[in-house]
Amino acid sequence: MPESDLDLLLAAALEAGKIACRHWRENPKVWDKGADGPVSEADYEVDAFLKGTLRAARPDYGWLSEETPDTPETRAGLRLFVIDPIDGTRAFIEGERTWAHSIAVVEDGTPVAGVVHLPVHEKTYAAAAGHGATLNGALVRASDRSEITGSTFLAPRVSFDQQHWKGEVPHVKRAFRPSLAYRLCLVAEGRYDGMMTLRPTWEWDVAAGSLIATEAGTTVTDRRGRPLVFNNADPRLDGIIAAGAPLHAEVTRRMA
Repeated sequence: MPESDLDLLLAAALEAGKIACRHWRENPKVWDKGADGPVSEADYEVDAFLKGTLRAARPDYGWLSEETPDTPETRAGLRLFVIDPIDGTRAFIEGERTWAHSIAVVEDGTPVAGVVHLPVHEKTYAAAAGHGATLNGALVRASDRSEITGSTFLAPRVSFDQQHWKGEVPHVKRAFRPSLAYRLCLVAEGRYDGMMTLRPTWEWDVAAGSLIATEAGTTVTDRRGRPLVFNNADPRLDGIIAAGAPLHAEVTRRMA
């Protein structure tokens, strides 16, 4: 019996982790992509491995990855892989522990399978549409908090500047992680009540994490409260907000 998309992604993510860890804290080669930040030889090696492995298993699926040149031909087909070989490349290069592989399958603009794997933390988050979300095989569930005051949020400091809010800026306990995919998963796990970024967000950073968060009971939208749609001509989303439904409604109501 053919393996499911999720099984395929899980196996590929674990192997990708082994490849990346061979370079982690081993002074990998690094190149500067200008406004897009740095990229390491580990990013390229993981990308090549994932592309070869996943497309060999699903040759009719399209491909969208941070480290692969994007053309309309690579995205042809009903389904496509949406990949960030290493989400949190700066943290990876600096020898920090919090970086992740973000791997998703998108169908008709919606993620249907996703894995976020953090090799150093030995954490693997996974979800398939309609089947819930897991961390290392155990089901996870998002926070049901409804009050924004005193809630815990993963967000850049700028997200809570006055210009982004109507009236008083809400008082929250703010934290940060370098990987957007991991931030979504921490909300899915219930360790934080919500996350947000108001800047344009690359699809590959959040495709897998948005499905995991949604399957854990979180409402995930762009910064204006609109549903996320993937595989756009310009693969950038208008920011992202994730929180349980009552808290998400309160956040979007209060934002300017």
